[in-house]
Amino acid sequence: MSSTAGLVIPCKAAVAWEAGKPLVIEKVEVAPPQAMEVRVKIMYTSLCHTDLYFWEAKGQTPLFPRIFGHEASGIIESVGEGVENLQVGDHVLPVFTGECGDCAHCKSEESNMCDLLRINTDRGVMLSDGKPRFSIKGTPINHFLGTSTFSEYTVVHSGCLAKINRLAPLDKVCILSCGISTGLGATLNVAKPKKGSSVAVFGLGAVGLAAAEGARISGASRIIGIDRNPKRFEEAKKFGVNEFVNPKDHDKPVQEVIAEMTNGGVDRSLECTGNINAMISAFECVHDGWGVAVLVGVPNKDAVFMTKPINVLNERTLKGTFFGNYKPRTHLPSVVDMYMNKELEVEKFITHRVPFSEINKAFDYMVKGEGLRCIISMEE
Repeated sequence: MSSTAGLVIPCKAAVAWEAGKPLVIEKVEVAPPQAMEVRVKIMYTSLCHTDLYFWEAKGQTPLFPRIFGHEASGIIESVGEGVENLQVGDHVLPVFTGECGDCAHCKSEESNMCDLLRINTDRGVMLSDGKPRFSIKGTPINHFLGTSTFSEYTVVHSGCLAKINRLAPLDKVCILSCGISTGLGATLNVAKPKKGSSVAVFGLGAVGLAAAEGARISGASRIIGIDRNPKRFEEAKKFGVNEFVNPKDHDKPVQEVIAEMTNGGVDRSLECTGNINAMISAFECVHDGWGVAVLVGVPNKDAVFMTKPINVLNERTLKGTFFGNYKPRTHLPSVVDMYMNKELEVEKFITHRVPFSEINKAFDYMVKGEGLRCIISMEE
């Protein structure tokens, strides 16, 4: 047992007190883990667009004060009652979704959408007792996505932790706990392009580039990047993208442009923006008879997908994916191993690094659209 097991740990955390305002480094108290919970010392965390979206609180019910953060790596400090598969000292990646192992989804080989631990953006407390583990002088502080990694210590349900190879560098593999795995898995697990095939990727942010990386690993010969920001094209070449289309350069729908480029359509497409028009284009640009389109980006909840039924009848397939169809505990360790075996290149996603005290710089980079991933070092 660690010397701090069972005790409240005072530590630093970056607290969001209100929407869109800079985070404040505060001294918080982190309670011990309860049943089926684990307390983790966060070593490195990074900023994902989901953190930014809920920090801005423009499209959902705001919940403040809150500790954001869900892409991270850490080391287990203590475990709660009933936790059997994790122990003090294990290296882990906290994940915004989980794997309880008991529900119908967890028992199915075809799903990773755990009934108990599926993403819940509105919940600011732990499942076991409906209370947060963070407080400041008695004032409760809300959790985010069950992870809250913008804190030196956090408490996470054991089903939301992937135990990984201890030799893996935590300052790099931390980014595999969300966006990169989402894009990578969307290609490798869902689109499954064959060697020599053509793949279109809509949106060349971090998730889209991870999808392109999956196409590169699969041996696709044509990887077409579609983005309205031409500044992203040069960077995308590092991820195997070898052709580019800017929809703004054409006076016809982009799906028609791609169909003309590829003699009828691409073999696979991945939509990584959440824009409903891009989703329709991604589906309509795949080849009839065998084309598969995968929706990765998250649209507005009221958005409606419309296409002509003949596009489906002509043997095009439309699929969706959640976290790249990876079960966090079962599959994420193997994604880390892909990096360790030099099959997956992670370093090229990391464009900035800042100490924890300068975490607001990471938000500035993302708001300005600069770079892909910013690694925040908790130990400065």
